Amino acid sequence: MTLAPPVARGVTGWAGPLVVALLAAATYVTYTLLQWRRFESPSWDLGIFTQLARRYASLEAPIVTIKGDGFNLLGDHFHPLLVVLAPVYALFPHALTLLVLQDLLFAFSVYVVARHAVRVIGAVQGTVLGAAYAVSFGIVGAVSSQFHEIAFAVPLLALGLVALLRERWLASALWIAPLVLVKEDLGLTVAAFGLVLWWRSRRTAERPALGLWLAGWGAAWVVLSTTVLIPLLSTRDQWDYGSRIDVVGIATHPWTAATLLVDDGRKVVTLLLLVGITGLIGLRSPVLLIALPTIVWRFWADNDAYYGHTWHYSAVLMPIAFAALLDGVVLARGSRRDWLRRYSMAAPAVAVAVAVMLVPQLDVARLGRPSDLWAPSTRATQSQEVLDLVPDGASVETDIGLMSYLVDRTDVYYVGNEGNPAPDYLLIDQYGGGWNPAPTDAAQYAQDRHPGATYQLVYDAGGYQLAERTG
Repeated sequence: MTLAPPVARGVTGWAGPLVVALLAAATYVTYTLLQWRRFESPSWDLGIFTQLARRYASLEAPIVTIKGDGFNLLGDHFHPLLVVLAPVYALFPHALTLLVLQDLLFAFSVYVVARHAVRVIGAVQGTVLGAAYAVSFGIVGAVSSQFHEIAFAVPLLALGLVALLRERWLASALWIAPLVLVKEDLGLTVAAFGLVLWWRSRRTAERPALGLWLAGWGAAWVVLSTTVLIPLLSTRDQWDYGSRIDVVGIATHPWTAATLLVDDGRKVVTLLLLVGITGLIGLRSPVLLIALPTIVWRFWADNDAYYGHTWHYSAVLMPIAFAALLDGVVLARGSRRDWLRRYSMAAPAVAVAVAVMLVPQLDVARLGRPSDLWAPSTRATQSQEVLDLVPDGASVETDIGLMSYLVDRTDVYYVGNEGNPAPDYLLIDQYGGGWNPAPTDAAQYAQDRHPGATYQLVYDAGGYQLAERTG
């Protein structure tokens, strides 16, 4: 006996997913606007990508001075697809534009995943599962950590994976192929997707080699981008991130390939959560193997920021996990094991429970605390005052504190880089700028950094110090 998959027809097939996607968009955008109003800057990444978008919108090369004087960002990571930011930023030239765009792209992926969930498990369960995807740790983690290039990877993965599950082989390949232009490591994901596509389509596809071609496409772009294109555009003639994985050490001690995946508690937690959010039944699907390249490069790297389940690194895993869940449900329905067929009906509820259980631990939970995210920053007045003192078109050297609030109208340099030209202003956020410890005199600090230039302190309040160049 097998359980036939429920098929939602008519308005219920899209109404629930659409409502969930709209609610997700509203939630993400609300979080973004409140975070922006509080002058919160988790990192320098938003400033970097805003500077890139500003250059593209001006039809210039993506020279990002935050990373260094004359630094071409394509020599850091390979993400030429971000050129699509140009028209959007040209219409709305603001760092906040990138954040809202990312929110909407994530919300669109919610609709794509929820719509297919409705096809597989019915209108009510599918809609609820779509909501679980919307609040999954990878997606909301990416929202709270502000804009990154994976904003484009998430909807492309969702579209490609759903096409794969619906056996629309060519469409799935066409959606996935552009991932190589989002970030260099995603070529490995494309290669893994291609192999799964080949395996799934080997008996039914008109073009059985399509998956192999896609795998080769992904692998070729990884090699081309990391060994040729990035070094060619880099100021250091190399791909800086290649040294983070000890390839020689792993090759000479192959057992470490496995042990490095579980040698840190944060890695184990991330793996357990990834499997848990598939309702465990995702383990039955080969689709889950598409997550392997991302897990491997993160866990093999010597950067422990990659190991946990927060931040934006798990965003690309969420469409894969939920696609594996839905595929696992369909496969389990045809199992000869009665217990597995029955569990296929309960697995979505397990996934929902895992997703909901994690919400209180994630930054999005701040929306439920009126005294937290909703409350204005205690330094809002000082933040705006010091920003108003910096004129449009000026050059500013600063930390991450107010970087994203200056990057639209000034030339911003990061104070942590050596070799910056002497700026018109040097701004320090002693509390939120990432210092340990912060300089106590911004003017003197500026003069020490730039011998021959003179500065005077023009603002000192609320932990902000602004020094203006006088000579």
